[in-house]
Formats: sequence, structure tokens, C-alpha cells
Amino acid sequence: MGTETSIDLLQLTEHCGCGAKLPAADLQNLLSGLPHPRDSALLIGPHTFDDGAVYRLSDDCLIVQTTDFFPPVASEARTFGCIAAANALSDIYAMGGRPLTAMALLCFPARQLPLSLAGDILTGALEKLDEAGVSLVGGHTLDDPQVKFGLSVMGVVEPEQTLTNAGAQPGDIVVLTKPIGTGLTITAAKAGLAAEEHVRDANRLMAALNREGARAALEAGAHAATDVTGFGLLGHSWQLAKASGVRMRLRAGEVPVLAGALEYASTGLVPAAAYANRRYLDGRVTFSQSVSLARQDVIFDPQTSGGLLVCLSADAETKFQRALGGQGDCSCAVVGHVEQGDVEPRLLVEE
Repeated sequence: MGTETSIDLLQLTEHCGCGAKLPAADLQNLLSGLPHPRDSALLIGPHTFDDGAVYRLSDDCLIVQTTDFFPPVASEARTFGCIAAANALSDIYAMGGRPLTAMALLCFPARQLPLSLAGDILTGALEKLDEAGVSLVGGHTLDDPQVKFGLSVMGVVEPEQTLTNAGAQPGDIVVLTKPIGTGLTITAAKAGLAAEEHVRDANRLMAALNREGARAALEAGAHAATDVTGFGLLGHSWQLAKASGVRMRLRAGEVPVLAGALEYASTGLVPAAAYANRRYLDGRVTFSQSVSLARQDVIFDPQTSGGLLVCLSADAETKFQRALGGQGDCSCAVVGHVEQGDVEPRLLVEE
């Protein structure tokens, strides 16, 4: 359509991607005031901070639902659409499900930007939905000062294959399937200080589906899973540990990091949401003295369309790696293990 090369979407927003989420502490306070749903068919709802809702239609048919949208996370409109779609689909994969249909959520300043730019966003999303075998069945649009885009996604999940953030067991290893550092890289790109190859790598990884990682987790008999997005690696690790009633010991030096991200952290190119994530986890995480401030900033960094964080038995690691089979951008990085414990701090981070 020709417009995406002339307008840099990153320069139209203050907070990018999942870094625009309401801080975890505020969200927790908001949800705590809401009554719990009384429908017995709702198996997983909002109060465990899981990735999606699971609803029982029958004994052998469960549906899983999610929604996710945010301001631009890439300069090019089509790339933004791809990433936003992959990010929304990720919640279904993180629950062990298979996405089937999606509805688009688009906010767009129709009087300030050419409508063809919105078309580029939708084109990118459709490319990613086609890759995932998902049908776009409708959506909703608003004339809004800030560009925002995402999807509401519905899928199905087998009862015995449902993955949640509440099943981690002491002795499990903790596996991460994508490098982190996208928030730092986006912040540097928005400031005009990121290397082009770093931005390309971040965009490619954000646009990569978590389908193969989810399939490998199911084949390896994973006990728990979640995807890593706006609350950062530590925020989502803490939510998983709390829901499971366990403690996690993470090794910061084993966490895969995008090229350039540590450098951006060292020079202060840290998104505001990373500081919100740090405040949220105050008293809930303990760092060894060997973990540098830059490394801490990386693991607090808000991710957009990050990888899966999977807990599985140590003897299932080889099966997980074999199931991945070098598929796409998925990897198997063992970043820690699960320990007994149901009190704070739930996270212990070593170098």
C-alpha cells in the first residue's frame, strides 16, 4: 500500500507494545475489588493472572479465550500488525490450546493519518493469522488519537492438555523459548540509538509464533507454562511461582538476551515499565550481589510477544528439545529450577 515506509509508528506513541500495560500492582488492586465469577463452567478466570480464560462447554470440549492490544511496537505498519497478532495468539498457545478465530481491535486517528496505514496493519496481522491457520471473523474500530491494534482470540484445548501457570512442581527445570530484551531494544530504536540489525532481530522474534514451543511443552509433559510479556521475565515468573505455591531459583547469566540489549540497559535506555515491574516485585525477589544492575534491568524489561516460560521435569528436557527440532526461532534455554516454598521471596536470582 506504500504508506508504511513514510510514517514511523514508533514516533507516534509514548509507550510501546506491552510496555503500555497498566502496571502489575495497579492491575492487581483493580482485580482484587471485583467479585469472582460464579459460573462453575469457568475453569480458569482472571484472578490467577493466567494467560487466558478456559470455559467448559462439555466434558471433552473446552474453549480458551484471550484479548490483547497495544500501541505500535515497530516502525513499519505491516510489521506492527504481524507482531500484534503473534502476541495475541501467544496466550492461546501458552494455555496448551489451538487458536481458531480472531476479531480485530483497531484504534486509529482517521483524520490525522492515511487510512491505508490501517490497511497495512491489518495486512500484517492477516499474514500471521494465515500462518497460524486462524480465521479473522470480524472486529471493531474506533477513531482514536492513538494508534492501537490487537486481537480477541478464541481457541479450543483438550482437557488433559490444558497448561496453566499454577502447576509448577519442586524439582522442575524452568525453560525459556525466546531471548528477552525487546523493550530495551524498542526504547533504543525510538530514541534513534539502536543498531538496525538489533531492531531487525527484535522484530523477527516478536513476530515469531509460540506454536512450536507450546507443542514441544505438551509433548514433553510440561507441568506449567506462561508467556513472557509486559511484566517482564521476573514478573511472569513471580506470578507463576505464586499461582503454583513454589519458589523459583533463576540464573540470570543463563537467560538468553538479544544482542545489544545489555548495552542499552547499561546506558540507561530502560523503558518506564521496567521500573514499574521492579517496584511491583520489591520484597518478592532477592538478587545475589553478582547480578549487575544492567542484568537486572534486562530481566525486569517488559517484553512484547516474548517466549514461553515452561516448567517441566528435569528428565523431560531432552524430549522438549527433540520436539522443538530446531523449529523457527524457538529455543530451549534452561534458566532455573523450581524449589519448595510458599512464602516471599518467591524468586531467587543468581548470576
